[in-house]
Amino acid sequence: MLATTLSIIFVVQGTLQVPIEGSITLFLSCAALHLFATTSMGIFMATVARSMPRENMPMLAQSIMLAAPTTHFISACQAILFRGAGFGIVCRQFFALAVIGVTFFVIALSRFRKTIMLL
Repeated sequence: MLATTLSIIFVVQGTLQVPIEGSITLFLSCAALHLFATTSMGIFMATVARSMPRENMPMLAQSIMLAAPTTHFISACQAILFRGAGFGIVCRQFFALAVIGVTFFVIALSRFRKTIMLL
């Protein structure tokens, strides 16, 4: 939630200079509810699925999932929280998350700027 708040203030309003017309508090409340709902859905799916490891998926699905930030986040979190891994162990996941994030941010920013130019 802190990241969402900082992103709205510093990226959306600051860097992109997009005026926010509505209530940021209402938006953050909606975001918190979304996080609750998706987390609850994930926990439910975990209780239903017989296995969750990506390794049990078909190879094509495994390859596609490498572009999903959640794949790297879960891997890093499990290593950190359950195995006591330090940064040296999870640096590849951090790097992957950074690359995915920067890539999508640059693409989104480029598309956003093109959209602004068309108006």
